[in-house]
Amino acid sequence: MSVSGPQAMRALDDALRDIRREEDDITKRIARANERIGKLRETELGQLRALATVRLSPEVREELAGTLGQAETRARDMLKEHAAAMAEMEKTLGDTEAALAELTAERQSLIDTVAARQAEIDALGSAVDAALAADSAYQKLVAEREEAERTATEADRKADQAEADREAKGEPYRSDPLFTYLWDRQYGTSAYKAGNITRMLDQWVARLVGYTDARANYAMLTAIPERLREHAERLADDVGALDEQVAQKEQAALDAAGGREARMALEAARTRVEEIDAEILSREDAREELTERQKQIAEGGDPAFGQAVEMLAEAIWDTGIEKLLAEARATRTEEDDAIVVRLEDARRRIAEEQLELDDERARLKTLESRRRELEDIEFEFKKARYDDPRSRFREDRLVGDLLTDFLKGGMTAATYWDSWRRSQDWTGTSGPIVPTSRPRSSRSKSGFPIPPGGFSPRPPSGGNWGGFSRPRGGGFGGGGGFKTGGSFGGGTGFKTGGGF
Repeated sequence: MSVSGPQAMRALDDALRDIRREEDDITKRIARANERIGKLRETELGQLRALATVRLSPEVREELAGTLGQAETRARDMLKEHAAAMAEMEKTLGDTEAALAELTAERQSLIDTVAARQAEIDALGSAVDAALAADSAYQKLVAEREEAERTATEADRKADQAEADREAKGEPYRSDPLFTYLWDRQYGTSAYKAGNITRMLDQWVARLVGYTDARANYAMLTAIPERLREHAERLADDVGALDEQVAQKEQAALDAAGGREARMALEAARTRVEEIDAEILSREDAREELTERQKQIAEGGDPAFGQAVEMLAEAIWDTGIEKLLAEARATRTEEDDAIVVRLEDARRRIAEEQLELDDERARLKTLESRRRELEDIEFEFKKARYDDPRSRFREDRLVGDLLTDFLKGGMTAATYWDSWRRSQDWTGTSGPIVPTSRPRSSRSKSGFPIPPGGFSPRPPSGGNWGGFSRPRGGGFGGGGGFKTGGSFGGGTGFKTGGGF
């Protein structure tokens, strides 16, 4: 059973939403655990103060109670500030999640619109094909474009070869220190400047290494690739201009067949998808920063919480009551024995809370890694336009067992993404997706290329909804960009850093 591009996109969106929800839940549990530990420290402090009341002399007891009482009150106030900061951060994150969900829902609706309008356009395919086949000017333009493409491709090949020759044949020149010295000083050109003695020495060096002939050869070796590359780029621009002319003819034929409204709606929907994708990326980056801040607050990283814990710890350990605790354990006094029991219970619960806290932190770290990888996969998915209504995936397990396996860590992001690529194909009414004779058609700015051989304007694999690219550094499978580096699958990296 196959899965359509929009269905696959929804599955990835749902998985991301579930991961983010679980991340938030764990972060809140970490915050609550830290708060419970703080309160248990207060309980510990209270029991120590009670023990001091029983064991110490009136003078020392009064001084100690004052010290501990002040620390307890100030710490409690700081913990309230910490809780308020956590609540405010949770609200901000909630608002961000709501905005992301709204954008995602709008995008999904727009993809449905794209599918519906595309179907309307496909229904006009026979009429448009017939009109274009009868248009001699169009046929001549297509032939001219194909010839220009062949010429541009050959020019590009020659430029590549010349650049390779420059690197290989130029190495003996670049490795000669005397030649490099004279070349860098621009000796033999009008830009050369030197005093009389230096000029005389440079002339001697030039004669010694045969610089005059060598310079002419090296200058030609470096100049030819530049000229060839400029020529190839001009020809590529010519192909792009012809692409636009061809697309305009095709667009006019479509409009004449009654497809103008569908075409305009389709283009508007795709434009809005581009805007939404850019906004989603911006909000995801903002959410990443908020999440890091939330984690810091939950872990007690804000100054208020840190000061409160430090104050309680100092009050507990700097009062010398540990000695009283040891004495209480050694006596048979019922009152201080009861205090010791309560104190030991508080410390046992603190240790248990700490173990749970460590487990939650480990889970959160794993979830963060999975979520970032899935965000990168989703970005590549959009960039390749795999969410297009004409995109299909033969393997329905990609949104089932394989997705679950990836999320549980049983599969790397590289392997999971490769499974998507191998399973993907395009469907449509007729015609090739991206004909081999028109590999440069993506240069067209019309946004509506119709390949010859059938009216089936499907997206070129590896393109995106409108030239939009994620400002995140490297690439993942051949292009695009993420914000950190690393690599896998032949690209240059994920936003999350490092390879897989």
